[in-house]
Amino acid sequence: MISKKTKVLAVLVAIVMVVTLAGCSKSAAPAQQKAWAPDKPITFTAVAGAGGGLDLLARTTAKLLDQSKLVTQPIMVENKPGGGQVTGTVAFATKEAKNDYAVMIASTPFIINHIKKDGNSPIGPEDIYPVAMVQGDYGVIAVKADSKYKTLKDLFDAVKADPTKVQFVGGGAPGTWDHLNIIQIASKAGVDLKSMKYNPYDGGGEALTALLGGHGDAMTSDVSSVKQYVQAGKVRVLGVSAPAKMADDEIMKDIPTYKEAGYDVTTVNWRGFFIGKDASEGAKKFWGDTIDKLVKTPEWKAELKKAGLVDIYKDSKTFFDFIKAEEKVYTDLYTKLGMPIQQ
Repeated sequence: MISKKTKVLAVLVAIVMVVTLAGCSKSAAPAQQKAWAPDKPITFTAVAGAGGGLDLLARTTAKLLDQSKLVTQPIMVENKPGGGQVTGTVAFATKEAKNDYAVMIASTPFIINHIKKDGNSPIGPEDIYPVAMVQGDYGVIAVKADSKYKTLKDLFDAVKADPTKVQFVGGGAPGTWDHLNIIQIASKAGVDLKSMKYNPYDGGGEALTALLGGHGDAMTSDVSSVKQYVQAGKVRVLGVSAPAKMADDEIMKDIPTYKEAGYDVTTVNWRGFFIGKDASEGAKKFWGDTIDKLVKTPEWKAELKKAGLVDIYKDSKTFFDFIKAEEKVYTDLYTKLGMPIQQ
C-alpha cells in the first residue's frame, strides 16, 4: 500500500515537472518563431530622377534580388527627385518610418543637404536607418565628344581666365557632391570660385541631357552616369577622381586622374540602402543580411565592374559611423568656403 507521505511526494514531483515543462515551452517559443521575410510587394525608392546612378542601383538590385531568389516578392522601383535628394529623403523618413516593405536608395548628397543651411533637409543619419553602403562612384568631368576642350587643364585654364564663360552642369544644387567635385579642382587651379557658372539639375540623368543638348560646356558627374555615353561616343571624360587610373575598366582605363592632370584631388560618391527608423527589428535584420549576401555574388561584382563602380561595402553600424565622420569633413569644408551650415 502506498503511504500518504509517498502520495504527497508524487504530487509535488508532478507539479515541479509541469512548471518546468511550461517554462521550457515558453523559452523555446521564440527560437521556433520564423524570421521575418517580406510576404507582399516591396518598393525601392531612388531619391533622384530616372537615368542616374541611384536609379541604376535601384533597378539593378531589384533585378539581382529576383534572379537570385534572395527576395521572392515583386520589387517596384519609383523615382522621387527634387532638391538634390531632399524631397525624397524627407518624404521617406516621415511617411515610411514604420514600413518594413519600403527601402530607400540615397547617396552622399543626402548627408550634405542635412549639413549646409540652404540644403533645408531636417533628415540626418539619426532619423533613418542605414542598412548598408554598397558602392562608390568616382567623380568625372565630362564634355561632349566634339568639345573644344581636350584635357582637364584646357578646361580649367579657360575657367581661370574667365569663369563666367564656361557653363558647368551637374546633378545637384550648389554645395552638393557634384558641385564640390568641380569646386575642389577649381580651388587647386586658382579659380575665382564665386564667379563660376554652375547650373544644377535633379540627378545625373537630367544634367547629362542638358550637356548633350548644348546647355552646358562641361558636366560634373560620376562614372556610372556617363560610362555608357562614353562607350557610345557621345561624351568624352577629361578626368576621373580616382586615386589611380581605373586599369581594370576597358572603357575608363585610359582616362587620366585629377592628380595626373595636375590637381591633387580624390573623392568618391557613396551609395547605400536605408529603411525607416522605426521599422521592425526583423525587417532591419532581413535587409541587412540580404544585402550582405547579394554583394558577395558573382553577378553583383560583374554589375559593379560593368558600371565602373567601386566595392566599398559597409554594414549598418560601419555605414552609420562613416556618415557621422563624413558630416564632420563636409562641415569643415563648408566653413572654409564660407558657406552657412545648419546649427
